Amino acid sequence: MLVKTIFAGFGGQGVLSMGLNLAQAAMMEGKHVTYLPAYGAEVRGGTANCTVAISDEEIASPVASSPEFVVVMNAPSLVRFQNQVDAGGVLFVNSSLIDIEILRRDIEIVNVPANAIAEKVGSARSANMVMLGAFTRKSRLVSIASIVDGLKTALKGKTKLVAINEEALMAGYNLF
Repeated sequence: MLVKTIFAGFGGQGVLSMGLNLAQAAMMEGKHVTYLPAYGAEVRGGTANCTVAISDEEIASPVASSPEFVVVMNAPSLVRFQNQVDAGGVLFVNSSLIDIEILRRDIEIVNVPANAIAEKVGSARSANMVMLGAFTRKSRLVSIASIVDGLKTALKGKTKLVAINEEALMAGYNLF
């Protein structure tokens, strides 16, 4: 099994963090992983994306020309990546910020109001964790426990941040 995912959005939306968290969780579960970040020169506010490949075997290339999953956090990312999703794949859309009609009929579209849920949880900046929770539930690539453990490792010593991000993760995970 080789599954590739692209996470995309503006710099500052936590897109690279989503991918890194997924990669760490997969490694914790003993899977082979590649993580390939890409971002514009201006970083915050510019475009950012990353590709995560997860496999039971060694991975030959981290590049995802036809990923099974694409997660988009803003409209420019939707425009850029929607046509790259493999037929039969899944496109996760931050419906709080994207209201563009998606014309593809050969993929599953999962609308997640990530920003709205993050605000209800009490941290507008945790929209990425809401989306990661929803992605984890629908994709079944890794367990939510591994995602939470990876989050705790990444935010070691920042108890308050761990708590709010874990709450956001679970809010997204429990959408489905």
